[in-house]
Amino acid sequence: MILKKLTLSLLAGIAAALCVPAANAQTSQAANRGHKVYGVAFYNLENLFDTINNNGKYDLEFSPQGKNRWDSYKYWKKIKNLSYAISRLTTRNTPGGPAVIGVSEIENITVLQDLVKAEDIAGRNLRIVHHDSPDRRGVDVGLLYDPAQFKCINVTNHYLHIPELPDFRTRDQMCVFGLLGGQRVGIIVNHWPSRRGGDKSSSWLREAAAKLSKNIADSLTNLYPDCGIIIMGDLNDDPSNKSCAEVLGAKKKMDKVAPGGFFNPFWQKLDDGFGSYIYRGGWDLFDQIIINYNLLPEGKSRLVYDGALVFNNLPFLLQSDGQYKGYPFRTFSGGVWTGGYSDHLPTEIFLTFK
Repeated sequence: MILKKLTLSLLAGIAAALCVPAANAQTSQAANRGHKVYGVAFYNLENLFDTINNNGKYDLEFSPQGKNRWDSYKYWKKIKNLSYAISRLTTRNTPGGPAVIGVSEIENITVLQDLVKAEDIAGRNLRIVHHDSPDRRGVDVGLLYDPAQFKCINVTNHYLHIPELPDFRTRDQMCVFGLLGGQRVGIIVNHWPSRRGGDKSSSWLREAAAKLSKNIADSLTNLYPDCGIIIMGDLNDDPSNKSCAEVLGAKKKMDKVAPGGFFNPFWQKLDDGFGSYIYRGGWDLFDQIIINYNLLPEGKSRLVYDGALVFNNLPFLLQSDGQYKGYPFRTFSGGVWTGGYSDHLPTEIFLTFK
């Protein structure tokens, strides 16, 4: 029944799609073979709020009167920082930047419109996909894409219903269906429930979110058996946690993935010491991009996985000194505005043709 409802939702969403105009050693080998490479990235923008309080007490801290004294100067400084960071998400194989960039912790479509118009990336003509979620803090997920590389066809948004918590409100999961290099792909952008209250006591919420992502993916491949599926986002879990490894069933090794299954390239990245978020001195890799069997060499899509990257090689994204040297250079630290970028590092995968 769930799959049937999701399938109908995906089909019905065509009429309501919201597509708004608006060289690192970890990367791939495709350029050496002369193949076109498509980058698919994700970036948690860390509380990209405007200065207007329109969500009551949940939004008050990001207003001029709130505890963060969030004014126009700080807002436009963050927009400039993030646009510069996005402009540097390039590799030798993708000099024009990613084809698509999933984002999270954005307040509304206005902040994304300001972001894509910022000087450092205005020339890229990035388009926006956005949807207002029911999240209590008022933060959403979204997608930026290069229309020269990706064609947006359909957008559906999926509410995470928790029967045991009828008042629970979190980010909707956004499924963007389109053509990447002419091939069908479904991109499911996520920001799963936080670890507030403790990792173990809150894990069941992320497991429910993982089940929803898997149902969306299964519905899409039922419609299009050759479709590549990309599940991305700040999952608030590591690749080895139950939500990713068991509920999604995303494997560490490609040769362990069966038809209909998923591969998580960031599991090995974490084992190799790469992280995207740091907590109490320990690196986590919450910002993951997981792909289905179709995007592996034996899959049905002509697009194939060709490498992954954590952008830990951009010094400006990291604290250069002090107690938190080497940590992501965030906007606030200890309640003090530092004028940084985000408390998360961007991640990216690469796809090319077989």
